[in-house]
Amino acid sequence: MTSLFSEILSGPAVSYPGGNATFLITLRWIHFLAGITWIGLLYCVNLVNAPFMKELDPPTRGKVYPLLMSRMMLWLRVSAVITVLAGLIYWGSIVAADAQNAGASSGTAMGSFFGIWTAAWALMYALLIPGKGVFDKWPVLALLNAIIVVAACWLFLSLNNHGWESNRLLAIGLGGGIGWVLLLNVWGVVWRIQKRLIIWTKESASTGKPMPEKSARMMRMAFLTSRISAWLTLPLLFFMGAASHYPMFGK
Repeated sequence: MTSLFSEILSGPAVSYPGGNATFLITLRWIHFLAGITWIGLLYCVNLVNAPFMKELDPPTRGKVYPLLMSRMMLWLRVSAVITVLAGLIYWGSIVAADAQNAGASSGTAMGSFFGIWTAAWALMYALLIPGKGVFDKWPVLALLNAIIVVAACWLFLSLNNHGWESNRLLAIGLGGGIGWVLLLNVWGVVWRIQKRLIIWTKESASTGKPMPEKSARMMRMAFLTSRISAWLTLPLLFFMGAASHYPMFGK
């Protein structure tokens, strides 16, 4: 009885690894926190904000839209950058460790990551430019974007098939690659459009100046980009989870 009481008072045995382990867990914690914020806001935009704005009358929308979207886009941009930077540093440590253990170079993995996924984003963006006909229909764009993502995944796995790449390296290379695409969507498409729409909407509400004719097309492009990004989070989260819990790639 005395021994049991002493064990309770002494508390559980907890140790805190130092050095690189602490650095990596800190990176993962930052990555998770920023990622939850980013994806949560993305879901909010698509599931709550977009339908809500459609129900507002024009005068009310003119007052609400600039304030709401200014704050939402700030958090979206910042959380996207922090998520990707922390994730890249963490993934880079995995690539370096795998390559070092195999006596190989990490250049192919890193180079193919940025090359393939940046090209994939460029193709997705090119599909949005026409803005009419079949390229303005959500199901068509969804199918074409799915084909691009599958092709990018296949190419990345094919180029990094030397036998030394771990499941973590490859799975995060796919999920993180989609995350890289979403970052480019936030900064290269959505924010570039939204900052103009915010200014135009504020001017229209305060002075009665009509919105530019091109604003409708720009708003549609931002909407489609956000909707595509929201759907892409599904394979992104699957591959991130598969990195540690579903060894489907590599060794």
